[in-house]
Amino acid sequence: MDFKNSTAEKTTITRNTDEMEVNTGNIYESIVMMSKRSNQLSVELKEELTSKLAEFASTTDNLEEIFENREQIEISRFYERLPKPVAIAMQELLKDNIYARMPEDSSEK
Repeated sequence: MDFKNSTAEKTTITRNTDEMEVNTGNIYESIVMMSKRSNQLSVELKEELTSKLAEFASTTDNLEEIFENREQIEISRFYERLPKPVAIAMQELLKDNIYARMPEDSSEK
């Protein structure tokens, strides 16, 4: 996922719940879909951030050698300014970019 080009809102806005249940027909299914997608995005975002910050990891455990690194601070600030994974997941749901596979219940047959 390209987080840099996401057009999701960076602030909280009020949503119409009728818009969210259009794709699934059930608001609770929509919330579960957004929750699962949000968790996927969060894990992906954390892995990306961790890999970028790993370049700055110190090999020594000496506390006296810890210093401020401008590049590391800028990377952290960039990721803090990105839209939250929930906002991205909500935007994907509203634009019908995500879907859910429902397991078939064998007891109904």
